[in-house]
Amino acid sequence: MIKMNKHIEIVRCTTKRLSSMSQLSGEAIFTILAKHYTSVRISVVNNLSDLEAIVARNPDLVFLGMESIPPNPTLGLRDPNKVSVTEYLDEHGIAYTGSGQAAHELERNKPLAKQHILDAGLKTASFCIIKQNQLPVSHDISLTFPLFIKPTNRGGGAGIDSDSLAYNFEQLISKVHSIATNLKSDSLIEEYLPGREFSVAVLKDQHSTEFSVMPIELIAPLDKKRARILSGKVKSANAEQAIEITDTVIKSKVTTFALDVFYALDARDYGRIDIRLDKHGVPHFLEANLIPSLISDYGSFPKACVLNTGLGYEAMIMRITQLGLARNVDNTEEALELGLTINTVFASFETAS
Repeated sequence: MIKMNKHIEIVRCTTKRLSSMSQLSGEAIFTILAKHYTSVRISVVNNLSDLEAIVARNPDLVFLGMESIPPNPTLGLRDPNKVSVTEYLDEHGIAYTGSGQAAHELERNKPLAKQHILDAGLKTASFCIIKQNQLPVSHDISLTFPLFIKPTNRGGGAGIDSDSLAYNFEQLISKVHSIATNLKSDSLIEEYLPGREFSVAVLKDQHSTEFSVMPIELIAPLDKKRARILSGKVKSANAEQAIEITDTVIKSKVTTFALDVFYALDARDYGRIDIRLDKHGVPHFLEANLIPSLISDYGSFPKACVLNTGLGYEAMIMRITQLGLARNVDNTEEALELGLTINTVFASFETAS
């Protein structure tokens, strides 16, 4: 196989809370890309100097596995002076995979994303925020129980468990205290949506402005409250069922809604939109993940690609990479060459399957 003459750096962080890409995921992506490109490396970015070193090497593409770097590592996510990786790369003319800074700022701040979705005329559950140092009283909460409580700035199910579903004020306060104490985070309080839950992979076509929108239904095991919650424990164990949606009406509603949310967040190339139905079967936005887990047979994004279109792991990684590289193409001849090479790669996947 003739490799494409491109230099790609896969960027992640060793601080778990700051990295959207695990070591396992980074190594799996490296294995794929090293088959097709002449220069591929995994770069750990734990501080600004590490990011400056990447810019100095001037790669053709950064495969993004993190969003920001805190100048003060002891503050981590709470550092108000975090350096945006995408903004820094944009300033230095380095292409990267996925969405830009504005979309990532919405993604990592769940209340901000929900308000943005509401402002766009789309639906999300009614909500409020309880700050870490806030001591609310019952009449401060105007929402209707049961309520769902989660940290405002965590992903991967962190801080979510069976106690996240509260049926009264005492249970609410207990969970808020747990989040403030253990995660040093504010709490997002939402009216609980009792309907089915869906995760939707959105992936741009490499030859047009169209998107593949690929929904799956997620069914978590019953917990001690007889509820199905995609907790951190369930996600870590890969214990949820991921099934194809066969009801064409529901599939159409969820697909249309997910793409509307993707556009509203100003997302780019690929991402995951999580949706839950209310008691009337109306889709509501839960949250977005614009650097979703990309481990084969793990996480909603790869599963959705396979179940909906048969797009396998290697082809998925190559599609995401090609979309990023296409933004770094300066002339028609090189763009044509890249397109032809990618077509050859995808044709080989189809022949092998």
